[in-house]
Amino acid sequence: MKVSEVMTAPPVCVAPDVSLVQVTRQMAECSVGSVLVVDDGALRGIVTDRDLAIRGVGGGLDARARVDAVMSPRAVTIDADDDLQVAYQTFRRSGVRRLPVLGAGRVVGVLTIDDLFLDVFRRFADLLGAVAWSVLQEPPGPLSEAGVPHAP
Repeated sequence: MKVSEVMTAPPVCVAPDVSLVQVTRQMAECSVGSVLVVDDGALRGIVTDRDLAIRGVGGGLDARARVDAVMSPRAVTIDADDDLQVAYQTFRRSGVRRLPVLGAGRVVGVLTIDDLFLDVFRRFADLLGAVAWSVLQEPPGPLSEAGVPHAP
């Protein structure tokens, strides 16, 4: 299976001159923990919610500071045509949780640890069939001391 089959596309991207407050709002609106910093379609870096907290506000920067002041400029990337095995190896070796995905040198998506987890979970559920899907659709609830959900 290829990275392009599991990645999130299109990725959430911002320009390098976007303010920290703007990128924070965009992350909240899109419910993501990172955005790619792109200039003219070329990847310039990645910024995570942690970068904003530690390097941004925690680092004493004003909310109007540019996102390129807190981004990680040397983002580890992966190619859209790479096999998922390459993605697993890249995640393990690099220690990152998000990989910008490139196609012909341009940003085409983002692959996260969560994307891989969901893919594995879907495959496992497919193996188990209808029973697994019924469990997946059951809403979470409190467990009794014996580990059995309480009756509603």
